[in-house]
Amino acid sequence: MTDKLPPGWEWVQLQDIAAAEPRAITDGPFGSNLKTAHYTDDGPRVIRLQNIGDGVFKPEDAHVSQEHYELLERHAVQAGDLIVASLGEALPRACLVPDWVPPAIVKADCIRVRLHSGVNAAYVNYALQLPRLRQATAANIKGVGRPRLGMQRIKELSIPLAPRAEQDRIVAAIEEHFSRLDAIESMLERGLRSVAAFRTSLLTDAFKVDGTLPQNWRRTEIGEVARVQLGRQRSRQHHVGPQMRPYLRAANVTWAGLSLDDIKQMNFDEGDFETYRLWPGDLLLNEASGSPNEVGKPAVWNGEIESCCFQNTLLRLQARDIDPDYLYWYCYMAALTGRFGEAGRGVNIRHLGKQGLARFPIPVAPSVEQERIVTGLEVQFQQSSDCEASIHQALERSQALRRSVLSSAFGGRLVWQRADGGSASAILKRVGAGVS
Repeated sequence: MTDKLPPGWEWVQLQDIAAAEPRAITDGPFGSNLKTAHYTDDGPRVIRLQNIGDGVFKPEDAHVSQEHYELLERHAVQAGDLIVASLGEALPRACLVPDWVPPAIVKADCIRVRLHSGVNAAYVNYALQLPRLRQATAANIKGVGRPRLGMQRIKELSIPLAPRAEQDRIVAAIEEHFSRLDAIESMLERGLRSVAAFRTSLLTDAFKVDGTLPQNWRRTEIGEVARVQLGRQRSRQHHVGPQMRPYLRAANVTWAGLSLDDIKQMNFDEGDFETYRLWPGDLLLNEASGSPNEVGKPAVWNGEIESCCFQNTLLRLQARDIDPDYLYWYCYMAALTGRFGEAGRGVNIRHLGKQGLARFPIPVAPSVEQERIVTGLEVQFQQSSDCEASIHQALERSQALRRSVLSSAFGGRLVWQRADGGSASAILKRVGAGVS
């Protein structure tokens, strides 16, 4: 980057401001040096990619034995060390090691940068969050599925370095602004949780989940009011053929409805096509998930793609003696609250299955009441969605303000510059001379 800097500032690379000691910039152990078997329930910590938030250390626990810590102590961290992710999204992503973390070591793909004492580590951490730095770094990121920055590229990351006194003032000003934004975002996040709780309450109240059914309601099983069918199994023999047709799978069903950006195809002969062909009004549910609150997640098919079928990661419901929209909202409630997941089989992956869905209990209201329930839920969910959208817009504005604060800070516009504040070149001379 070649942006013009304020007087006394310098463009520097991370390696230019690292501490004058061996392995001031290093990564964690790879391969057999740190295996799953070496982890313990307590002991010294292992800092992993999961710990590196966007400027924030995330308290995800992992530990190794004292014996392995001593064997790998060359990878140890100190409070205030900068940890930079070399793998993942939004690179470069970094955080500082809090006082309460050590003793700890870094794992592979976590680059530990120990900075010179003449540099404020928090200043560097904030500088690495600059949007323009990420844009300039994008060309050096390798890999598609697993974006990566190599060690050398991380050493060469450039930041605008201010004189030390100005670094301290900039950090104080950023933290003052960010603390206000933190409070606002915390309030907005509480608002999102309240909206989610409101929706759950609407659904459980509508279907009398925690109460006694009215006298004119009846309790039955889903299989009694709808046809239940599991989709066609995907197998190698169907990968090619003369009658390739589009099909839906679990990945196409989201809480917001059907996602049709990625549609696969396989061969369906005429018999299978008639069996697994989707019809407008079909209700599709995720058959299984590793999360109990994702099992049975529903979406309605409205004929968006011609001659489309469905795979056995989905279950189909075709309403018979029930309002289809009432059935949809009941399934939405059972999935959202984890009731489908609790009814499923399996440990790591919960499978609802055709029989599990067919036998799942459902309270059936009179027809007029079903219509009233559906209308009420549609209106109230639309209102809650509008509220949620407003909160997300406010969160986006807060994030934009953060970016604006950072741009101002590292453009020399956030705090007053003092003529007697020294210069970044003086810091670089101390680093070059090995003076702390």
